[in-house]
Amino acid sequence: DVQLQASGGGLVQTGGSTRLTCAASGFTFDDYVVGWFRQAPGKEREGVSCISGADGSTYYADSVKGRFTISSDNAKNTVYLQMDSLKPEDTATYYCNLKGTGYWGQGTQVTVSS
Repeated sequence: DVQLQASGGGLVQTGGSTRLTCAASGFTFDDYVVGWFRQAPGKEREGVSCISGADGSTYYADSVKGRFTISSDNAKNTVYLQMDSLKPEDTATYYCNLKGTGYWGQGTQVTVSS
């Protein structure tokens, strides 16, 4: 079975950093793209970043470009999202997703205090 386990986050001050981890199992990461999405209260879920297991190519939403860094450890089937220079508007529940499928990790909360 495909499983995605998201962890990390927590309460961070404005300008601070945190790292999210998405530990995946049940599929070969090399064949897929794994992405991070977020959803703030009262807002729609939005894509934040994604990475290709095949070639390591990445995508970032404009709102996080230059502040967030996505990376992966293919041997561990794990994707990381390093979040720096955090802003209050980054506060949301973050989810990892196996692109093109209905597989989502459980959300992990990131709260940035002002």
